[in-house]
Amino acid sequence: MRLTTKGRFAVTAMIDLGLRQSSGPVTLAAISQRQQISLSYLEQLFGKLRRNELVESTRGPGGGYALARKPSEITVAQIISSVDEPMDATHCAGKENCLGEGARCMTHDLWAALNTKMVEFLDSVTLQKLVDDQLANGLLVEDKPALKRAISSMPVDKPMRMNVPNSVFALGNAFSKM
Repeated sequence: MRLTTKGRFAVTAMIDLGLRQSSGPVTLAAISQRQQISLSYLEQLFGKLRRNELVESTRGPGGGYALARKPSEITVAQIISSVDEPMDATHCAGKENCLGEGARCMTHDLWAALNTKMVEFLDSVTLQKLVDDQLANGLLVEDKPALKRAISSMPVDKPMRMNVPNSVFALGNAFSKM
């Protein structure tokens, strides 16, 4: 089995979401920033996770993503398979035609047994366990996400208002009144 970045990033993002969802929906931009994962890549992954009913989205200001089920009900195997990550160590993708035309390779049974063990293991690890492991390792989760404000906290100098003509015609009228 070759676990690509798709599966690793999906599990990482789900752990991040599981750690922070008690404060409300979590934005993909915040996960992207914390985990150093491309925002567009996260959008693709979360679209698949949403279609497989592992996460749900909330639109609008204050929106984001939340887990669709309890973290104890979501397994790593479900996360990985939701993002179309194959969990197969055989050369033939389990079709038993490793050598072509229905011929199996000598190691097919070995790799098929490994597939079974991998799926069993990943199916035994819940998202809740991964979240608990992070907390036990001392990860500090902020209570409220740091909001980036577009408005500066510095006082703004008011522009000086000048009573001057704003066009050539107004300038001509101003001189004609003199």
